[in-house]
Amino acid sequence: MIRTHYVKEVTSALDGKTVTVAGWVHEVRDTAKIKFLILRDTTGTLQVIGKKGVTSEAVMKAMDLPKESVVRITGTVKASGEAKAGFEILPDEVEDLNPLSINIPFEVTGKVPVDLDVRLNYRYIDLRRAEPTAIFRIESTVLNAFKSAVSGMGFEEIRTPSMIAEASEGGSDLFPIAYFEKAAYLAQSPQLYKQLAIVGGMDKVFMITPAFRAEKSNTVYHLTECTQMDVEMAFVSGADDAIKVLSETVLSIIRSVKENNKKELELLKADLRVPEVKTVTYSEAVEKLKTKGFEIEFGHDISRGHETALQKIYGDAVVVKDFPASLRAFYSMPKDDNPELTNSFDFIYKGLEITSGAQRIHKPELLIKSLEKKGLNPKHFDFYINAFRCGAPPHAGWSIGLERMTMQITGAQNIRECSLFPRDRKRLTP
Repeated sequence: MIRTHYVKEVTSALDGKTVTVAGWVHEVRDTAKIKFLILRDTTGTLQVIGKKGVTSEAVMKAMDLPKESVVRITGTVKASGEAKAGFEILPDEVEDLNPLSINIPFEVTGKVPVDLDVRLNYRYIDLRRAEPTAIFRIESTVLNAFKSAVSGMGFEEIRTPSMIAEASEGGSDLFPIAYFEKAAYLAQSPQLYKQLAIVGGMDKVFMITPAFRAEKSNTVYHLTECTQMDVEMAFVSGADDAIKVLSETVLSIIRSVKENNKKELELLKADLRVPEVKTVTYSEAVEKLKTKGFEIEFGHDISRGHETALQKIYGDAVVVKDFPASLRAFYSMPKDDNPELTNSFDFIYKGLEITSGAQRIHKPELLIKSLEKKGLNPKHFDFYINAFRCGAPPHAGWSIGLERMTMQITGAQNIRECSLFPRDRKRLTP
């Protein structure tokens, strides 16, 4: 390794020791007698000080570097009451590892505002800023906490195809792809295949997978490629079993971020609290919204404005269940006492739906009727329907949108902030 220490590992306890650090030049200031260089690596920043009469002229000259130069610095740690960190590094050697050959497109220190589109055009520069780094560290925690939570409940990780021959959810918003002599599409969801894993005898499964939706949307809530954290579970007595697992998982993720990302949350000024999860029926939610003056009737979908209102009414974590069949995918199980409703649900966190789920139809004839009712041809789903003819248990599942959940946890104003290299209706690069 070309470094002996990361920035966070250099402390006043190393007073008098020689260290080698490496990273980017964050800032440089030059006075008559002292030259300050702020070095930044993935763990933080530290101050390197060149002093005329103390530091060699060759090293002082080598410190004349443009911002964002990639450097290696070897020097002596010196405790200092004047330094903010309690120490400074006196350099013995400064090496420019890769001299800049173009101008950096915007100020990484954040002192000069820059539009999101410009930042995304140069995402590899934007990631050097503290705020994006904080968001993706939190997102990493979300992923790890999800895996830990569901694994701890006995779920096993699987992989499913991203190329499919038919719509996963019956919609038309698909990306067609060339697949030899056949028509194929990028998968909207792993839905059908995770169900087949259940039919195959895998009792509890989960996956983290990309999903592709060709929705012609330009909102701050949508991506054309997103990451889903999916769960499917067998031998359920209804949707409530899945809702219980979902609620425990969401709360576990929030607790993990709160515990492991205190510095990042503080930097982003994100107020993160572990909420109480409240569950209401779709009918109850509609009636409550109507009493608050919203124009909504039974059978209408819950809009973004409605989701924000439900947060004010019920709190940060609300599960809305028993949606009308007309609003849900063809595989959603009708309720026994009212087939116009389904055993389905949404999880709304801080005023935004982050999860959708349902108990699935596991009876072939009922599945055929549901497909026909949605205007879909059951013959196109033969492989799927036939699987249930081989003996399928009652099962349910859900999917958390990784970027949406990260957006709500961090307080980001645009979901593109929470995707490393976002894809939307207009953006296909970098």
